[in-house]
Amino acid sequence: MAGRRRWSTDEILDAAAELLRTSDADSFSVRKLAVALGTDSSSLYRHFRSKTELLRAVADRILLAAMDGYRSEGDWKQRITALALHVREAFGRQPQLAAVWGRYASSGTGSRLVMEEVLQALRASGLPDEEIPARYHRIAVLIAALIASEAGLSTVTPEEHEQGMELFRVAVLGADPERFPALAHFARDVRPLGADRRAAFEEILAAQLADVEAAVSSRDHPTPTHD
Repeated sequence: MAGRRRWSTDEILDAAAELLRTSDADSFSVRKLAVALGTDSSSLYRHFRSKTELLRAVADRILLAAMDGYRSEGDWKQRITALALHVREAFGRQPQLAAVWGRYASSGTGSRLVMEEVLQALRASGLPDEEIPARYHRIAVLIAALIASEAGLSTVTPEEHEQGMELFRVAVLGADPERFPALAHFARDVRPLGADRRAAFEEILAAQLADVEAAVSSRDHPTPTHD
């Protein structure tokens, strides 16, 4: 009797990514993946020691795909912005996996490529080396949070979106001005979370990079003191 097919690591990751398109990390399991592949869980554990390790590898492939189309060009701010948009676009094609990345992170080659580029760009900004790790962490957390948040909205069905918009309008336009005076004042101008996501993404990232630039400038041109 012929033995069961041996699946390669890439084939396992392809199947896991496909399974995650229609589910989330909580409902995903190695057992379900094994069933989809027509094998048993023990054969998959030869490739990955745990569910978490497998999920991290799936997320890392998205980062690898993002870096495949990325070219390091422009000044340090342009490099970080372009990189963030590439990662955003890559996860936008597979939004369910953005939550996996935000939760489980990654430690593979894709992650290292992203880290290397951001760290190099920050060194090019003129920041002293001792300040770069903390700045890198803030930028990485910001990008991951924005992408995961946006991906969550993109998985909402049209019916759920319309229901949410109606609830938003009721909550905002119907706010009691005595209890919520500021909300009532700005009600017609406040926009729902799903509005202009790309512009908001770029503006929030630009503000963080401007803060880095201001820190560099303050070191290069310290405020004079008066005796």
